[in-house]
Amino acid sequence: MILDLSWPVLWNGLFWPLIRLTFFISIGLLVGNLIESLQWTRYAAKLAAPLARRARLRDVSAASFSMAFFSGVAANTMLSEAHADGTISDRELVLSNLFNSLPTYFLHLPTIFFIAAPFIGSAATVYVGLTAFAAILRTLAIVLLGRFMLPPAPEGCLPCQLDEMEKKRDRKSALEKTWKRFKKRLPKIIYLTAPIYTTFFVLKRVGLFEWLQDSMAGNAGLFSFLPPEALGIVAFHMAAEFTAGLAAAGALIMDSGLTETQLILALMLGNVLSSPMRAVRHQLPYYAGIFKPRMAVKLIAYNQVLRAVSIALVGTGYALLSWS
Repeated sequence: MILDLSWPVLWNGLFWPLIRLTFFISIGLLVGNLIESLQWTRYAAKLAAPLARRARLRDVSAASFSMAFFSGVAANTMLSEAHADGTISDRELVLSNLFNSLPTYFLHLPTIFFIAAPFIGSAATVYVGLTAFAAILRTLAIVLLGRFMLPPAPEGCLPCQLDEMEKKRDRKSALEKTWKRFKKRLPKIIYLTAPIYTTFFVLKRVGLFEWLQDSMAGNAGLFSFLPPEALGIVAFHMAAEFTAGLAAAGALIMDSGLTETQLILALMLGNVLSSPMRAVRHQLPYYAGIFKPRMAVKLIAYNQVLRAVSIALVGTGYALLSWS
């Protein structure tokens, strides 16, 4: 097979799509970072008090839940200090840390959405919505477990603690933080996107996916419900970062036969399978600095198992509804 890399083919199939993608990623990343910097989640943090009471969590755990909407490190530090001075038990520390799954997700939700949208278009709304629903399910599960596993919590003053924790930021500082994050994150995304997009462009031109389609015909595997193109998305999601999976999806969604359902399921599958590597890369370094080593490993393990199970359940439900 002769690989056609003429200028019209390169411009229409690679360069122009990359230019458009880079532009919309830049705009989306800037908007997402600005929303985060303005602390859009301060109102959602008011959910902490009733949820914590239902979960029988102490005042400090509820305050940590609210703080997690602004800083995951600060929220975990609060729990670590409360555990060290005996305010909360090992069991409540574990449940409180898992309880913070929802605010931890919502802290970065704007950036996740505005990065995903340029790559996968309207599918970003569905994907982000499903993963957000999984985070809600995790928090509700912890509320239910707390009702059975913890004794009634003493009365406290959560609003008092929230007033002490919450610091007002002016628009100037928010803009400065937005620009600083933007300059730091954009190059990393571009360095991932450009080579992955180019790789998939070349692989498609040389007929790799057609070969995979033929080789997989008649072979039922564990992931046979996904086409070869979708398995490429899963592989990149596992081997690198979330953006790598999106870049692979963006490179294929324009001119492949992938449906929106297959695309979303591939991203969710990659999300689940990449959880152990993500934990080692991102969670272990700072968890080990906040909690004792054994407790840090335990918390990470519980977090990743609960996260993987919740996403798998939501993904399975989405697949059944889509294919019914």
